[in-house]
Amino acid sequence: MAVHQPAVVAVDADEGSVRSRISGRVRRRILINVCRVALLGGALGGWELGVNTNHIDPFFWGQPSGIYKQLKTWITDGTPQGSLADQILVTLQEAVYGFLIGVSLGVVLGIALGRNRFLADLFSPFIKVANSIPRIVLGALFTVAFGFGLTSKVILAVVLVFFGVFFNAFQGTREVDRNLLSNARILGASRWQTTRQVVLPSAFTWILASLHISFGFALIGAVVGELLGADKGMGLLIRSAQNNFNANGVLAGMAVIGVIALVAEALITALENRLLRWRPPQMAGDAGV
Repeated sequence: MAVHQPAVVAVDADEGSVRSRISGRVRRRILINVCRVALLGGALGGWELGVNTNHIDPFFWGQPSGIYKQLKTWITDGTPQGSLADQILVTLQEAVYGFLIGVSLGVVLGIALGRNRFLADLFSPFIKVANSIPRIVLGALFTVAFGFGLTSKVILAVVLVFFGVFFNAFQGTREVDRNLLSNARILGASRWQTTRQVVLPSAFTWILASLHISFGFALIGAVVGELLGADKGMGLLIRSAQNNFNANGVLAGMAVIGVIALVAEALITALENRLLRWRPPQMAGDAGV
């Protein structure tokens, strides 16, 4: 009986190649993380050294050890507005509501106007004018109109999120392959079926790409709204530290917001990878940052 040894060797070679690629990606990821930690440590160490050698004025710029002490105080003793966890939860609630509403409106209106040229031409100048208005002005207007509560922050976050998602959804809809649309119509698909089964999947990558910056905008909207007027939240905590000339407090608040943004980015990336499993794997050299 003949033994097909070459086939076995080929399989083993393929498995070895796969293991080698996975090992290479793991080593690259470890190297990147080590370099990131080194850069952060070097920056913080240089900053602390600059303060200790009187080259940096801690009154204006704070110092890493002071930021650590401020965070420790907030965690153990709380803040003047309540516990640190309460401030984080308030800001997160505002940002998440604004993110979800802004994304929903942006996707729906982006696809609707992308599919209807008449509506796109009709609303185009109004959308451009609205997008050009400085957000800080809108934040002040919303604070006056809706007060210091949740509503004004959520609306400002919605405005910041909406335009990024809208333009991506609109452009993604316009970029759909016309041959696919023609084939769907030939096969008897209705306009709704074409939108749901052809346009939306084609624009999906555009929409997901906008989510990476959208939550950051939602967080900015929540914090800016709190800076303009609030009774709780990270923005109020930062404003209180600013009013007391506490640079370490301002920077500690910024550090907390930065951690929230990084966690949200990781969650959105995990969601994107799960939803887009059909994509071909990227080459090692093309991996994202």
